[in-house]
Amino acid sequence: MTSNAAHTPNYTLNCQMSHEAAAMERFCQVVRIRGFRIVQMAVENFEGQLDIALTLEGTRSITMLQAQLEKLQTVIRVDLQTPESAATIKTA
Repeated sequence: MTSNAAHTPNYTLNCQMSHEAAAMERFCQVVRIRGFRIVQMAVENFEGQLDIALTLEGTRSITMLQAQLEKLQTVIRVDLQTPESAATIKTA
């Protein structure tokens, strides 16, 4: 088995969405259809909203994925964490 993970870019998204039936399924489906693979996901439910931290890998445009996720009716916001800000957060 060969792995291209060393050459595939990783991205971190922080999302907030309404907790509704099948909302997470639609969210994950958009990620998959847009050509990304979920490497890690953490979800917290707080007062009827889901806070989602995602690490994705893929070679397609991450800004296109962000725009598509923002179009979902249940999504409140999607923040793309840049590699620089991720390094800052990890060391803080």
